[in-house]
Formats: sequence, structure tokens, C-alpha cells
Amino acid sequence: MAGPAEGRADEVIQRLDDVTAALTGLSDVLDQEEDLSVVMDRVCRQVVGAIPGADLASVTVLRDGTPESLAWTDQQTLAVDHAQYGAGEGPCLEAAESRQVQRVAVAEAVDRWPAFAEAAAGLGIHSYLSAPLFIDDEYHGSLNLYSTQKHGFQELDAALLELYTTAIEAALRNARRHLRARRQVTQLREALTSRAVIDQAKGIVMAVHRISAEQAFTMLVERSQRENRKLRDLAQHFVDETTRPAD
Repeated sequence: MAGPAEGRADEVIQRLDDVTAALTGLSDVLDQEEDLSVVMDRVCRQVVGAIPGADLASVTVLRDGTPESLAWTDQQTLAVDHAQYGAGEGPCLEAAESRQVQRVAVAEAVDRWPAFAEAAAGLGIHSYLSAPLFIDDEYHGSLNLYSTQKHGFQELDAALLELYTTAIEAALRNARRHLRARRQVTQLREALTSRAVIDQAKGIVMAVHRISAEQAFTMLVERSQRENRKLRDLAQHFVDETTRPAD
């Protein structure tokens, strides 16, 4: 029969395995999904399954100092978040501002955040665990867990949540950098294509009217303004019409 120490070790290993599995699943989502709110919704649902005692989860972000919920598991979760925002106090705000994990039971919450604690108790929430979540200057805040139990979270839960958030921060930063780079490449490709088409149209105008490149470009710009069409679209249409084989 396993002793207490062995049982505790098995529990820690199992909990680590759960967190690792959640992170693996999140990596698969990041490969397929670009919408951050959708990714964060998956984060909330994963972390409730990975951290025992967590009944609800949400992600809070601060925009110009104003908190808002980016994702949540259900409407009760959103109500708890809004209770914090309305009171101007609570674990998610403390975690976001202090960059420190907040693990608080109901008795301590009454002393630290009386207005929020009263509202949360009315919603059936008695334990709180929030970890700071910093992706970039646009997205930073906290990942929040709520429990209906009065002592719903242990030190191990706090350590696992911190491990989880640290890992997803890195993954999300990389994903957002990759997305920005991909968008920049797409924009550059479109710009180069537009330039090539405009140069073709300009060359045709120069040849037909025997005018300079600057004059040809001016003619195209003026026509695009008259017809209220993008210069690239006008140039493409002009090239297509000019180079179309005769019937």
C-alpha cells in the first residue's frame, strides 16, 4: 500500500500530466485558430478541467486601465468578473496590476476586498485563484479561477496555474508574432502586385500618348478619382482591356 508521501507524489505527477495535456491541446488550437477570444475561451475550459476545485474560469484584459472579460466559462463567471469591475477590487484586478498570483479564500477576501467579497458570496463563490497573464501591450490581464468551496485552492494549484499561464504566454506571443509576420508578408505581396500592375498600365499610357512616366501616372490617378475606383483596380482593368486579344 502506498504511503502518504507516495500518494502525494502520485497526485502531483497526475496534476502535472493534466496541465501538460492541456498545453498540448492548446498548441493544436493555436495552429488552427487566429481569433484570440476563441483561443482564450478554450483556455478557460481547459484550465477548469486541469485544476481541481476550479468551477469557473475567465480571462480579464486591461485596455487603457479599464478591465473587461475576454473569455469566460458561463454567465455566472461573467457576473463574478463584473462584480470585481464594479467594486474596483478583487483577485483578477490585483493579479493583473501586481503581476503576482492571488490565492484567496472567502475569509481573507472579506478583509481585502469587502465590496467584491460580498457580491461574490451572493453569487455562490468562496475561493479565488488568479494569475497574471501578459501577452503584449495590447493584451495583458489575468487568468481567473473561482470555486464554490471555501478552501477550493491549494498552494499546488497556484503553482500549476502559474506554470500554465507562463507557458501559454510564450505560446500566444509566438502565435501573435507569427500572425503579424504573415499579415505583413501578405500586405507586402499585395503592394508589390499592385506596383507591378500600375507600372504596366503606366507603360501602356506612355506608349499610346507618348508622354513621360510622371504624366502617365497623373492621368491614371485623375481617372481613378473621377471613377471613384482604387488605382490598382483601375490599372488592372486598363491592362486587361488593352491586352485582351481581338475577337
